[in-house]
Amino acid sequence: MGQVLRRENVADFVEKLHKSGKTVVTTNGCFDILHVGHVRYLQKTKSFADYSIVLLNSDKSVRSIKGPTRPINNQDDRAEILCALSCVDYVVMFDEDSPALLLDEIKPDVYTKGADYTMETLPEADIMKKNNTRVEFITFVEGKSTTSTIAKMKEN
Repeated sequence: MGQVLRRENVADFVEKLHKSGKTVVTTNGCFDILHVGHVRYLQKTKSFADYSIVLLNSDKSVRSIKGPTRPINNQDDRAEILCALSCVDYVVMFDEDSPALLLDEIKPDVYTKGADYTMETLPEADIMKKNNTRVEFITFVEGKSTTSTIAKMKEN
């Protein structure tokens, strides 16, 4: 079972993992209504390193990005659900719209993002290059998204 790490402790924690020869992969997202697309994405993310850390948008961050009706599930529930997945070792919450500052602190070995991005469109690209972080783009599961789940619920 994964653990929630405090943001102020995560950089030192990752540094200790690196010093012990372990690799770290990070990804980020809202993970509001968990679905099979999320699970497959997180499983693939974990395959790139010894430890996976999910950078989770806080409720404040989700509202800023997605609007006042989101998130559906609060940050503590979303973190607990993520920690229950065997492919998630740690979760760290952040309040900003972007995980850029946190990524710059953590300096992961690998960073994953959805395949709807490229290095040219990735907002965090400069930080990844600066810290020599490998970026892996993961293909989404067709038709699986929180937005489509909410739309289907409204239809029914």
